[in-house]
Amino acid sequence: MLALEKFWKKLRSLIDLGADYSETSYRTECALSDETVAHLQQLIGEPCSNLLLYQTALTHRSVVHDPATPCLIESNQRLEFLGDSVLGMLISEYLFKGFPESAEGELSSNRAKIVNSKSLAGFARSLQLGDHLILGESADHHKIRSSESALADAFESLIGAIYLDKGIQAAYDFVIRHIIEHVNFKTIVAAEHNYKSRLIEHTQSNHLPPPLYTVITETGAEHEKSFTVGVSCSGQLLGTGTAQRKKDAEQLAAKEAMERITAGWSA
Repeated sequence: MLALEKFWKKLRSLIDLGADYSETSYRTECALSDETVAHLQQLIGEPCSNLLLYQTALTHRSVVHDPATPCLIESNQRLEFLGDSVLGMLISEYLFKGFPESAEGELSSNRAKIVNSKSLAGFARSLQLGDHLILGESADHHKIRSSESALADAFESLIGAIYLDKGIQAAYDFVIRHIIEHVNFKTIVAAEHNYKSRLIEHTQSNHLPPPLYTVITETGAEHEKSFTVGVSCSGQLLGTGTAQRKKDAEQLAAKEAMERITAGWSA
């Protein structure tokens, strides 16, 4: 982890990822309850230094689009973007070191199974993150607190917040405790390969161009969007999928494509 720590320190020196969290868009008092702060600190294993980061990590996008919300409130979407990258890199390192006999395709497949929304939502439920989400007043609270999409986003956002607040080692420790050591981790890794990886393997083995994923439509309110994604190869549509997260829609599109290929249709 030492080399990894140096890499991320250098990256942050080139790109001041934490700057926005002390500037205008975050110039507000922390609204987290004492119960939520205590819960977060228990999960992280040490006190939270920048509580506004964690408040943002738990803020669902329904808050931003609620008329009663102050204009300076930001949802966890940007932190989810960062957390997704940090988590992907940490899981990649763990798999690379922990499975030395695995080829690139198997490593990619296992990583995708660990970081997909279903798995992340399961980890989030284990941490009871849904109970601590900050939601818009007019939002369907019960639906969102149990939503796979909302929970997966919050989990990745929390990793992003930990990284910005505590550094890469703290983020790695969190991943070890709450993913690698999770009771379902081995079951997740042993599950069937994910469809996107299977589709890539199919195109490679048949000397075809890599699959291309394209958003076909976006529907619904800003905080409850649904994405329909199509996957194509050599200009031919292979399958489509619809979900609240683009990554999940891509998986569903790849699933449809693989089902058609398995049934005898070839690209």
